[in-house]
Amino acid sequence: MREQLDRDAAPAEKLLLQKGATGSLLSLKSAANAHGIPVQFVPAQKLSSLVPGVNHQGVLLVISPIEYLDVDDMLSHIAPTMEDVTSRKPIIIVLDHIQDPHNLGAIIRSGVAAGAQGLIIPDRGAAPVTAASIKTSAGTIAEMSIARVGNLTQVISQLKERGYWIVGAEGSGETSMTEMDWDRPLAIVIGSEEKGMGRIVRDSCDYLVRIPMRGKAESLNASVAAGILLFQASNSRIEAEGE
Repeated sequence: MREQLDRDAAPAEKLLLQKGATGSLLSLKSAANAHGIPVQFVPAQKLSSLVPGVNHQGVLLVISPIEYLDVDDMLSHIAPTMEDVTSRKPIIIVLDHIQDPHNLGAIIRSGVAAGAQGLIIPDRGAAPVTAASIKTSAGTIAEMSIARVGNLTQVISQLKERGYWIVGAEGSGETSMTEMDWDRPLAIVIGSEEKGMGRIVRDSCDYLVRIPMRGKAESLNASVAAGILLFQASNSRIEAEGE
């Protein structure tokens, strides 16, 4: 496993070590730290439950089921120049620390259906793509370009420089989704299930858009809100093209 960490640590999500690990197992912790891979110490029973019938020897390396893209490469592939961004009007989804892998999968599915070209997620403190995400996406994950980044606000600044307008989903937003001009290059930001967008991310948005609700519900599930806004953007463009 040490050789795998040193050779190709990119797909690694985290390293699980048995509590009380010593000797060579602790050297794996140092190798993981050197590559920026999170390390968790867990009971032996936890490791055994994750890989039933396997002699794990006190260590598990959790590997991502997909290959994440570099955000610059992803954006350049979607629209290389600002002129391309302006003419193609891509839709990029930015997730600010979504925690539930099922919500992640549902957002990917809605994004693909609505014609979004890319998804950006944080590499720490958020749900990565898991088997549960893939299952919830109903196979559409293969159609979505996904990048992981260390700093969302820096990426939002980069998106603005490339010509995208940043639209944050916010229950108290000043702009109703029905009033928003969606016919432009967009990065739609969806906040976490409990806290919504972080303050700095919220302040970085060009628009804070709310979904009008007639009933007594105060908020919507993150994946539901994402689906509504994505299809509002997609349908508005269809209507604009038909005029």
